[in-house]
Amino acid sequence: MRVFLACLAAVILIGSFFAAAPTGAANDEAAIREIVQKYMEARERHDPRALEALFTSDADQHVSAGAWCKGRSDVGQETLASSQNMAGKRTITMESVRFLSPDVAIADGCYEITGLPNGQTRKMWTTFVLTRISGGWCISAIRDMLPAPPSPK
Repeated sequence: MRVFLACLAAVILIGSFFAAAPTGAANDEAAIREIVQKYMEARERHDPRALEALFTSDADQHVSAGAWCKGRSDVGQETLASSQNMAGKRTITMESVRFLSPDVAIADGCYEITGLPNGQTRKMWTTFVLTRISGGWCISAIRDMLPAPPSPK
């Protein structure tokens, strides 16, 4: 009986260790959230090299104004031009990260620009598609959307 209880205690202890240990998905989710944060920081600093380093070579971005940029350089240039043309403080609050495969993820979040003329705030939704490459996670696509007006009843 003592041996059984000792084995049971060992199983419980080992099980609780693995339950508390971070999983690969949790580490990947943290890395993805960090990439989005680095995107926001590079954009805030108006740093084209840091910004472009976050994208895959074939990245694209479709924004709420209708522009669709294709390629790392075009996405970076358009992102910085947008920041310069519309001053304000940008924040993205990631709501979810979902893995389509071990190497592809979708990250969705609320995107706000505060401090616009007349104290206005622009509220949007953003979706990032990220791909794991040899150096880690990179942004493959961004879709920024304005909420649609409510449908008439």
